[in-house]
Amino acid sequence: MDLRRHTHVDAQDVRSLLLDIHDAAYVDNPDPFHSRERFSSFLDLWSSRENWQCVSGWEASGPVGYTYGSLFKPGGWWKGHARPLGLRGPVFALSELMVVPEWRGTGRARQLHEALLAPVPARAVTLLVETGKPRVRALYETWGYEKAGETSSSDDSPTSSVMVRKL
Repeated sequence: MDLRRHTHVDAQDVRSLLLDIHDAAYVDNPDPFHSRERFSSFLDLWSSRENWQCVSGWEASGPVGYTYGSLFKPGGWWKGHARPLGLRGPVFALSELMVVPEWRGTGRARQLHEALLAPVPARAVTLLVETGKPRVRALYETWGYEKAGETSSSDDSPTSSVMVRKL
């Protein structure tokens, strides 16, 4: 898989690609929370951060998926959940990891994940997993993540497990 790194400077150039992959990943999910319109606001919020990092994966047939995130501001954490005691230093917030359906189960998600984190100057990485997706949570646990609690970041967002992995 060919990996391409994108930063805040590239955000507008890759925006349509990321939205199209989102649409492919959520094609069978009618929940308005996962709509393109809703996701585009999240994408714009995250990619506006100066330390935003994104890695996209490519095969000859086209895009495989992507992952992105950014460092929290010092002391920052997910809305609706207290930062775990003892978690010190910089923390990278992995916001999205999406793989188009035909590439799921091939190990590409892990490759994207590890490529994104490889150069990150953080002591830990954290992400949210919807509690209604126990298989996804179990997958992250095999990658070294542990559940630190649960949160719902907004009134209409699903409850999510807060996952943390030391780097």
